[in-house]
Amino acid sequence: MRKLKNEELNRLSIEDYKKAKKLPVVLVLDNIRSLSNIGSIFRTADAFRISKIFLCGITATPPHREIHKTALGATDSVDWKYLKTTEEALLELKQKNYRIIALEQTDNSILLNNFQLKKTEKLALVFGNEVRGVSDEIVEIADYCVEIPQSGTKHSFNVAVSIGITLWDIYLKLK
Repeated sequence: MRKLKNEELNRLSIEDYKKAKKLPVVLVLDNIRSLSNIGSIFRTADAFRISKIFLCGITATPPHREIHKTALGATDSVDWKYLKTTEEALLELKQKNYRIIALEQTDNSILLNNFQLKKTEKLALVFGNEVRGVSDEIVEIADYCVEIPQSGTKHSFNVAVSIGITLWDIYLKLK
């Protein structure tokens, strides 16, 4: 076994990435405060070739040195848009027939592994603040709440980790 060289990975150029077909998935970041998390999220979004990231509220936007450190250039490949509130983003997405899925633990949440989707539907995945999670107002707007099963002593994952786990599950279900 040998490690592959970068030129053997057949990675897309940014120009080719922009033209490539994307997953019918957008991420909506509801007041994410950590610049490192934001950069990590961009990098993961690039890897799964999602359609767009909506940066809402206090969520910082590129260009920013701290975001760039973890994004490693993904802010150039992944489309993004800033909106003052998450509600604005969700209204726009509902008008475009996106199914709004908040990743949050609620009394009615569906475990991610049990979450069913149609390969033809467009999904908007909402992820919340590192401390407070998805706001109550956004939970009310969501079509569904989904949670990642956990069996340890902690009650949550880091938001960037949650996005990686969720996108991998969605990717498998859509492919």
